[in-house]
Amino acid sequence: QVQLVESGGGLVQTGGSLRLSCAASGRTFSSNAMGWFRQVPGKERELAAVITWNGGNTYYTDSVKGRFTISRDTAKNTVYLQMNSLKPEDTAVYYCAADRTFRRWTIKTMSRNDFGSWGQGTQVTVSS
Repeated sequence: QVQLVESGGGLVQTGGSLRLSCAASGRTFSSNAMGWFRQVPGKERELAAVITWNGGNTYYTDSVKGRFTISRDTAKNTVYLQMNSLKPEDTAVYYCAADRTFRRWTIKTMSRNDFGSWGQGTQVTVSS
């Protein structure tokens, strides 16, 4: 059974940092792009960051650019999201997800429908 399990969420003050992890099990995702989404109640799930299957390219939504860094460790089948300079508007449930397609090269136009495996989410709360 394929599983993605997020961890690392929590409560942090404005300006603080958190590092989210997403551990995959059941199969390797070394040939799939991986993404981090976030969602607040009443709003659409938003794509925050994506990394290509080989780790060579990344994409960030404008609101997190320069503050968040996505990375992956293929040997550990794990994806990370380093979040710095956190703001109250970053408060959300963060989900990791795996691309349905193998070895996709163009990631900046990806949407939620491109991802087929999802984690259960981890809450990030940034206090002002």
